[in-house]
Amino acid sequence: MGGRSGTKGCTHHAGGYVCHVTTSTHDLAPALDIDLHLTELERRVSMLVNLTPVNAADAWADFAHSDFTTVPMLRLRPLEFEPDLVRRDLYNLELEIVTDPALHALLLAKRDEIARQITALEDRDTSRFVYGSLQLYGGISEPLAHAAQELLETIPTQAPSTSSVTAGAFAEAARAEFERYRAGYPDFPVRIEVRDDVSELMVSFGTLLIPEAAAIRAERVEALLHHEVGTHVVTYQNGARQPLTLLTIGLPGYDETQEGLAVLAEYLAGGLDPRRLRVLAARVVAIEKMLDGAGFLDIFESLRADHGIPTKTAWSIAIRVIVGGGSVKDAIYLRGITRLLEALAEGCSMDVLLVGKLALDHVPLVQELLDREVLQPPWIRPRWLDVPGAQERLERLRAGVSVTELCEPEPFQLKQGGSV
Repeated sequence: MGGRSGTKGCTHHAGGYVCHVTTSTHDLAPALDIDLHLTELERRVSMLVNLTPVNAADAWADFAHSDFTTVPMLRLRPLEFEPDLVRRDLYNLELEIVTDPALHALLLAKRDEIARQITALEDRDTSRFVYGSLQLYGGISEPLAHAAQELLETIPTQAPSTSSVTAGAFAEAARAEFERYRAGYPDFPVRIEVRDDVSELMVSFGTLLIPEAAAIRAERVEALLHHEVGTHVVTYQNGARQPLTLLTIGLPGYDETQEGLAVLAEYLAGGLDPRRLRVLAARVVAIEKMLDGAGFLDIFESLRADHGIPTKTAWSIAIRVIVGGGSVKDAIYLRGITRLLEALAEGCSMDVLLVGKLALDHVPLVQELLDREVLQPPWIRPRWLDVPGAQERLERLRAGVSVTELCEPEPFQLKQGGSV
């Protein structure tokens, strides 16, 4: 690549980052320095953890004791950063010195996203929060709403599962999953925490966080391991091997594609059962109701009465939607897998999606950086690409499948006794 400085005609638009940049790796130094600072700032903000209720188990117990008639009081942890100081650090970054147009647009978008995260966190538990959530994650389009309704109408309701595993048992299964990766990648770190201050399974900066009060459907354990460890942890560790450290915490707007990829992992591993698809659809419907002005009890009762969602699942969906003052984030799961199915049918490379945490809009830029050897191919290949039937499922998706067709029975699912 030498020290040449080439054309810089790359622009960002609604369809993504499209570019043919020939700047040298030396010219990328300012961008990589700012990338490090942005990564550190997002770690300080920690949007995911700061929007997770710390008292979900107690709130559920109180709600059940009230015979499901009292609106739960959810508590969020105090912010451990000073918003104005983080903003100051954010806007002191000299983005104007980044000469690579694609990376300049990318870093500018990431700075804007972090600024929006800070404002949203300041607005927690106020009527303003929902607008910040919409800016970060987008609204509900008519096609997405239609797909959600179709899934709920066509997939029969099912009785709640009676078989579940505890947080401790899931932690043991997760540790075994980490060790499977370590067998092929000895430097793969094992980071698992069972916490009493989180309400949902999540991966935060490469660490799997398990709620102490978790009761996880036994038949969902394998799929969740592929979702959380095989996707969220693997893409974090792949990103950690790249010079662009934002690939560990996510390029701007990455959440939708990352969750779509995690749902894809469930499907390819044979674990995307009809009950799970109904939950993803119900999240979209619940958000629609919230945006229309419905409160927690109305959302909760509608999920149970109108859509046959089991009580504990309806609770989980409803609190995720009303947390902070109204969150639209949970729409990204169904929207993410929908867009990913379209991209796969158009020939999108799986390797590009596994380089780190990125959005589909970033694929041209990431491919460009791979071609220039600024980025390296993914370090870890997720196990869900190699389980029995995975490649057959992937070929089916590449032929063109809609999200409403994912619940159709397939021969390899039936052979393995999968739920259809």
